[in-house]
Amino acid sequence: MMNRRLRLSTLSLGAVFWGQVLVGCGSGPTESANGSDPAATPSQTGSAEQIVLTIGGESEDGYDPTLGWGRYGSPLFQSTLLRRDDNLKIVNDLATDYTVSEDGLIWTVTIRDDAVFSDGEPLTAADVAYTFNKAAESGGLTDVTVLDTAVVLDDTTVELRLKQPQSTFVNRLITLGIVPEHAHGPDYARNPVGSGPYQLVQWDEGQQLIVEANPNYYGERPGIQRLVFLFVEEDGAFAAAKAGQSQVASVPPSLAVQNIDGMTLYDVTSVDNRGLMFPYEPATGRTTPNGAPIGNDVTADLALRQAVNFAIDRQALVDGVLEGYGSPAYGPVSGLAWEEPKANIEDADPERAKEILAAGGWADTNGDGVVEKGDLKAEFTILYPASDSTRQALALSVAEMLKPVGIQANVEGKSWDEITPAMHSNVVVFGWGSHDQTEMYNLYYSQMAQGDFYNAGYYANSAIDTTLDLAMGAPSEAEAISFWQAAQWDGDQGFTAQGDAAWAWLVNLDHTYFVSDCLDIGKPQVEPHGHGWPITANIAEWTWTCN
Repeated sequence: MMNRRLRLSTLSLGAVFWGQVLVGCGSGPTESANGSDPAATPSQTGSAEQIVLTIGGESEDGYDPTLGWGRYGSPLFQSTLLRRDDNLKIVNDLATDYTVSEDGLIWTVTIRDDAVFSDGEPLTAADVAYTFNKAAESGGLTDVTVLDTAVVLDDTTVELRLKQPQSTFVNRLITLGIVPEHAHGPDYARNPVGSGPYQLVQWDEGQQLIVEANPNYYGERPGIQRLVFLFVEEDGAFAAAKAGQSQVASVPPSLAVQNIDGMTLYDVTSVDNRGLMFPYEPATGRTTPNGAPIGNDVTADLALRQAVNFAIDRQALVDGVLEGYGSPAYGPVSGLAWEEPKANIEDADPERAKEILAAGGWADTNGDGVVEKGDLKAEFTILYPASDSTRQALALSVAEMLKPVGIQANVEGKSWDEITPAMHSNVVVFGWGSHDQTEMYNLYYSQMAQGDFYNAGYYANSAIDTTLDLAMGAPSEAEAISFWQAAQWDGDQGFTAQGDAAWAWLVNLDHTYFVSDCLDIGKPQVEPHGHGWPITANIAEWTWTCN
């Protein structure tokens, strides 16, 4: 049977190099669904007992939510207080209710009384308070710095007391998995204990992760008993699926156009974007705390940045590089409720780009095809991670689109170790995309420029800072929307293409997966950036439909 393409969108708001799967194990071999020899790997066909997933790399830092695990997808091993359903609506998980004080400083959360950890110990409000306090103390990638303290009121009630109101704090309740105070220590990230739908059985670092349904889970028992996550590259994931060794495989657009018998292609809409980050200020000799150079004289020019934005044909990038599996992006939150559609531009307009350059004082005075401004030539380097074929293709395509308007973009693939010290002085193809508005704040707020990945271009506009502060300090997520939109473009200013053009956002990727025709994965939600296996957000609901 040829594969079918299933388009899933709710957006309103290699060779085979192994003979068998590397399953070892805790509980020993599992008999396959057809009753065959238990020594045969059931993952070769899949069953309700076990499926194999090749959906991306492992979490090198382990599986500790207080250090950032789960911020881009389900924590898997741990439960969260709240979660987003397939329509991105906020619903209860561990929490049964929560309230926010009138001044926005105290969040009171009531939790269910029947939750236990996978080791059999009860989960109480003390564990919730410990988790939030520990996350705030650790300074991990799950940003809980606004928390003053978490206080236990009784076994099922906790107060989360903030230093100042923060409209995005609700996202901490959605993404921060609760860890057990009694079992949380230095080794926890590699031996997680939680109250989520699955528990860790075995982790062979660099090869595979094996998990099984948590018998103590308070929710409905997962439909698949065992999950094996294989850590392979994109070509390896496709090869494993084609060989019948993987029942869920994440593949890039270039492979999504192919067919696999017995599998359906799921084309899932995401807010996983790719864009060009511009160094915003000129090179003055300033450096980051680690000594990396800051600034680029060419990209510090507003007309240059705007011209790049108008010259790029984003739909051509979607059609060519992404094989149609995506959509144009004009900002970091395309399609979400807090997007400002008026910030979008009519791109693929090289004549407009030339006009902007000319008005900004750029001209080709020596006839070499590249415009200059005084002694400054319109030339810069675009860096991309060398292992990422999609970012490479985007960078090369953009470079070709810029040539006709007189801009020379040199494309170089490097390792992240090489990109990191160079990213504050060179254009970089970055990928972001979150259900959490805090990410927009982190990318554009001036004080977030600290020599790291957040605001790597050192963008700074005091008026935009003020608007972002208003968004963060609004009483609720809904009341913050108008401020988030104004920061993008309010008709006069903003950080998008018509304003400061701090980035040239390119595309939103669709996440493409081959899924066994015997596996019902339900309705995936609009997915965030690919870290954290976002397709597993509803994994407890997956079922095997073949005998």
